[in-house]
Amino acid sequence: MNKKEKSVLWKQHAAGWVFLTPATILIAWLSFYPMIQALFMSFKTGSSARMKWASPFFYNYARMFKDKLFITSLKNTFLYLIVEVPIMLILAILLAQILNNKDLRFKGLFRTMVFLPCATSLVSYSLIFKSLFATQGLINTIFVNLGIFKENFNFLGTPWTAKLIIIIALIWRWTGYNMVFYLAGLQNIEYSVYEAAKIDGANGWQTFWGITVPLLKPVIVMTFIMSINGTLQLFDESVNLTGGGPANSTITMSHYIYNNSFGQGVANFGYASALSFIVFIMVAILAWINMKVGDTRD
Repeated sequence: MNKKEKSVLWKQHAAGWVFLTPATILIAWLSFYPMIQALFMSFKTGSSARMKWASPFFYNYARMFKDKLFITSLKNTFLYLIVEVPIMLILAILLAQILNNKDLRFKGLFRTMVFLPCATSLVSYSLIFKSLFATQGLINTIFVNLGIFKENFNFLGTPWTAKLIIIIALIWRWTGYNMVFYLAGLQNIEYSVYEAAKIDGANGWQTFWGITVPLLKPVIVMTFIMSINGTLQLFDESVNLTGGGPANSTITMSHYIYNNSFGQGVANFGYASALSFIVFIMVAILAWINMKVGDTRD
């Protein structure tokens, strides 16, 4: 390589670093620096104005195992995760398969209708579901008029139905979002593969499990990781739909972290930071497990 080629290569590298440096500084300043500060804060106690190092050092982390409300929020969050994520992703992949049919008419309209809930504001859709399932809401009115209920039922005031409403709301809100990823993946699969399977005598179910699912495996793993990440940080539905009630029976971990930071009198930033890092560790572990399960490389 002569001097001229080296000069051009150096200029290209220099130009790359010039473009990368502002973004790198912003990410470090706005993301990594606050994370490091929060980690230090998780080992402190006291109000925000008089924080001091905890004694013992891991006091905030040890406190979690005795905190019944945190255990409740942990159980609730994993209940939503275990029930909602599989149902949502199965519905998303089935809808994507249907809407990928080249012979289907008005595909654009149907795709828009399925995706539209995802474009709805998180606060707005929570308030919509809250009004739908209110004691004097539309759902109660329909059930009473059909004779299913003798009188109005307090959906949001009963623990198991309040949890069920949150799960239904999550499925309604996020199914279309995941469907778009599956639809994009399906459109990258050559249609000739399906035609060959049809010639070989494979039915729709065999084609789905033998061709569609294996070829969509990277997309399925990605959506699982994103869904797990989002559900473990679930906040808006707990706050706006049920307020964490009744009697904290639907509260999530993120909602509990918010309450410790801003929502319950004196802010306990040290304990809230420790809770946040527990959520971070859970997300990292579950994402790692998903990536290992989905890794098909030899």
